[in-house]
Amino acid sequence: MKIDLKPLKQVLSKFDREVRMTNPGFGRVFSEHMVISDYEASSGWSTPILQPYGPITLDPAASILHYGQSIFEGLKCYPQKNGNVALFRPVENWKRMNESAHRLAMPSIPEDLFISAAEALVRQDRSWVSDKRGESLYLRPLMFATEAALGVRPSISYRFVLFASPCGSYFPQGYKAVSVWLSEDYIRAAPGGTGAAKFAGNYGASLIGQKQAIDHGCDQVVWLDAREHRYLEEMGGMNICLVEKKNNQIHLVTPELTGTILPGITRLSLIQISKDLDWGFSERRISTQEWQEKSISGEFSETFACGTAAVITPIREVKSRTGSWLINQGTIGPVALQLREYLLDLQHGEIPDSHGWLHPIN
Repeated sequence: MKIDLKPLKQVLSKFDREVRMTNPGFGRVFSEHMVISDYEASSGWSTPILQPYGPITLDPAASILHYGQSIFEGLKCYPQKNGNVALFRPVENWKRMNESAHRLAMPSIPEDLFISAAEALVRQDRSWVSDKRGESLYLRPLMFATEAALGVRPSISYRFVLFASPCGSYFPQGYKAVSVWLSEDYIRAAPGGTGAAKFAGNYGASLIGQKQAIDHGCDQVVWLDAREHRYLEEMGGMNICLVEKKNNQIHLVTPELTGTILPGITRLSLIQISKDLDWGFSERRISTQEWQEKSISGEFSETFACGTAAVITPIREVKSRTGSWLINQGTIGPVALQLREYLLDLQHGEIPDSHGWLHPIN
């Protein structure tokens, strides 16, 4: 797809850029450009424009501000061993964004618009891709309703925005095992709701649970099912995996997708990686009682969360109103570490990409 290029006439100096990219953390620093395309029901999507990163103007009556039609994605561009850069599984992000759009009664985004916008932005802001292992350029595609109308119905106009952020460690303390709080007062999603969509409202509604976790001295919240408050669903905005030993073989277990859990791209990748490594993998319901009992007995030797932003995050301790327990004696386990290194090797082009997950950008 043709992209209308209108970049800055003068970009940041190398020195200023490197200062901003020093210990960037996650989502605090942004590159210099973004891509925008507008949708009208009568004419479809406009030609995308690559332009300087900056504020967006909205009418006070814009539907997004009143009825919340807003979805987003997250994908990363990694430096490669050969000196090039590559996106990791962008087509899967495009597919999931359209699934979210369908759930929120929003228009679909053409694949060539999504991919071409990502390619154009990375080419323009290539110097913002760190060459350090484990660091990347995080891309945030976003779509929201723009029609100025107060009637409660789907908007007839939308804006697609794609911008980027140099990305270091998701957690401020770096790669360490985290503590989690079981949320028994609130839920993230209910059957028939928007749990499987990457919908802004899901995250807004989750913040009180995250605050509760922090108030109890934890790093993150673990969400339970809406009906019984007994079964594991997600950790914050990440999927959960448990490591089980069966017949001396590593076996990964993760909550099954029931429509209330976001189908993560990293989760999808781990399912295939477990097959590549001749490990077992199963998707099923896991109760908090089973999690606690088997973690204490050692049958569940490790628990970790996985997602685009944090990659692999081990869980060391679980807290709730009735007590707490340690996982793997509160340390990072070997399986989580192996998977993290395997993923990073793959994402940085250090091992063969046998599944075609990398999307090189020349």
